Amino acid sequence: MKNIVILISGRGSNMQALLEAQLPCRIAAVISNRADAEGLNIAKAHGIATAVVAHRDYPDRDSFDAALANIIDGYQPDVVVLAGFMRILTADFVGRYHGKLINIHPSLLPSYGGLHTHARALHDGVKIHGCTVHFVTPNLDHGPIIIQAAVPVLCHDTEQTLAARVLHEEHRIYPQAIRWLCSEQIELGASGQVVFHKRKQSAFTLISPGLD
Repeated sequence: MKNIVILISGRGSNMQALLEAQLPCRIAAVISNRADAEGLNIAKAHGIATAVVAHRDYPDRDSFDAALANIIDGYQPDVVVLAGFMRILTADFVGRYHGKLINIHPSLLPSYGGLHTHARALHDGVKIHGCTVHFVTPNLDHGPIIIQAAVPVLCHDTEQTLAARVLHEEHRIYPQAIRWLCSEQIELGASGQVVFHKRKQSAFTLISPGLD
């Protein structure tokens, strides 16, 4: 059974979705860069080991990432999962976990990398928005894509209502991505793209607004 380490910075709703998904893996630890992260209490309630590596205790990103990696490696993870971990990781850190470091992002990448994705989508008037699970690379929010979910953008949407609709899908696709990884149905191929093993796909179209 594969070991998973989850990194969080706040409430950890995606982490909680993973804890409740009955995944075929062992969640070895939840680690945060903030001691006041609400998700730590949720992890403890599930009997999961927790740790804090406070980024403010380190003079730069390199030293923080080195300390974080040292704690992570103590749990011998097969997969390191970013679940609302609000720190930009160095290239050395990303390279250390090449092919087993994944993230979820609240947009249909490669569109709207970075912050404030829902507000930017509404400003641009896009009709379809969503979320993406991807392998992490040094190029922020541009790693190989594992799975995406799309939602319609409604005419009355606010940033909050759109965010809630996307978050619901995040809680569905992140556990799926972990299941695939744990059962070795996917891997990061040598070409830098995600390779699916024995995976069939069915066609589905989302049109927004709907056709008359």
